[in-house]
Amino acid sequence: MMAVWACEKGGTAVERLDKRLASTGKWSRKEARELIRAGRAAVDGVPCRAPEAKVGEDAAVTVDGAPVGSGGPVYLMLNKPAGVVSSTDEPGERTVLDLLGEEYRGLGLFPAGRLDKDAEGLVLLTNDGPLAHRLLAPRSHVDKVYYIEVDGALDEGDVEAVRRGVTLGDGYECLPGELEPLSPGSAHITLHEGKYHQVKRMMAARGKPVTYLKRVRFGPLTLDQDLPRGGWRPLNEEERKGIFSH
Repeated sequence: MMAVWACEKGGTAVERLDKRLASTGKWSRKEARELIRAGRAAVDGVPCRAPEAKVGEDAAVTVDGAPVGSGGPVYLMLNKPAGVVSSTDEPGERTVLDLLGEEYRGLGLFPAGRLDKDAEGLVLLTNDGPLAHRLLAPRSHVDKVYYIEVDGALDEGDVEAVRRGVTLGDGYECLPGELEPLSPGSAHITLHEGKYHQVKRMMAARGKPVTYLKRVRFGPLTLDQDLPRGGWRPLNEEERKGIFSH
């Protein structure tokens, strides 16, 4: 009875324990439920095995003895599907935030870098403004790798053009990148900058328009192949270390 009392005590109980843990971004809702049932969580020093237990915002929550705050920076990997915009609010459009569970609503999340509406793949969602600014700053030279399919056959001339830096239709000269053909009509392309519609504009300048675009890597993050389109998960410990050490 002591554990139940500790989990539900006080008149300020406002949130389920599993939701409180998931809101930190360290665990998914499912992972939070599992670790609670395993006896790894405690409220005000008393173990609690009930994921649905209510906790007040002033309750001291720990996991494996380590304090868990009521909130803080969140880092999520999302596999964006086509048709969804990389925005927090776009009238008449479905945004990346609409794909998340309700436990992540109201946390100030935003996409660190945009991905075209018709494109798919890796998007980092966070509420850590300084980190996002650092990753997106031109001086950081964060690599972005895309899988592309084009209308036409890629050749060595395309590889060399990307290596030198493609000049776009408006005269802008792109920074040198890398093009790795995978088949006559598909390739991985690596950019070190992020201009508007850059991949599409580069390949259009080569006379081989992009028909499919998917981001597979952003800096130290590689898209989890187990994430379905529209799926998301918190970054694991190794990935969080990567984005801070990059």
